[in-house]
This record gives sequence, C-alpha cells and structure tokens, in this order.
Amino acid sequence: MPNTKSVLLVDDSKFARLLVKAFISSNFANWEIDEAEDGAKALEMVDAKTYDYMLVDFNMPGMDGLELGEKLRSRFPGAVIALLTANIQQEIQNKAENLGLDFIAKPPTEDKIRDYIMSREATR
Repeated sequence: MPNTKSVLLVDDSKFARLLVKAFISSNFANWEIDEAEDGAKALEMVDAKTYDYMLVDFNMPGMDGLELGEKLRSRFPGAVIALLTANIQQEIQNKAENLGLDFIAKPPTEDKIRDYIMSREATR
C-alpha cells in the first residue's frame, strides 16, 4: 500500500493501543497512527484531523464505544469505524451494526487487524 493512511485508535488501555498500533505498523509501514485514551480526547482529535480508519474500544470510562461511534458516524458518514471489543454479546454487535460500525472481537491479533484493514481497503 504505497499511499499513507491515517488511523485513530481509541482505547483506555495503553497496552491495547500499543499492541494494535504495532500490528498496523508492521503491515502498513507508512501509515500514521494516533491514539486517544477516551471518547472526549478522540472527538478533540477528529476536530483537527481526518482519519481513514477509527478503531474504538467499547468499554471506556465516560463515553462508551457505541456512544462515540454514533457521534463519529454522524460527523463522518463515509468513514471506516470499527468497534474493537471483548464484549461480544449479540446485542452489542447489533447496536454496532445499526450505527454503521464494523465489529472486531478482542483479543486483537496481527492477522485479525491486518485482514480487517485489507478487506476494507479492497472495498474503498
């Protein structure tokens, strides 16, 4: 992938952000990856920059990932936004789908993250 893309990782776990960032960096070397530890910070960041991909955790203090995803979706109707969570209840998956969010089950693996991005790149 020669062109540079940008990714916003939103997760209250620094370890989770570092892990997913490493997976993306090892497969898409030129991509810019920014991190936010909560929904409020993520909303500040999207005011200043446009992202090609937004990967959002569900369980976060304050605003959860579905609330954040809904706000992001209304502001960026064509954006690729995925809920990345260990909460795999069907109700959460259905809510994500109804908001137009993709769903990626934790734990993240390099294959899972790479395959998700490659499949989304193929449809863009």
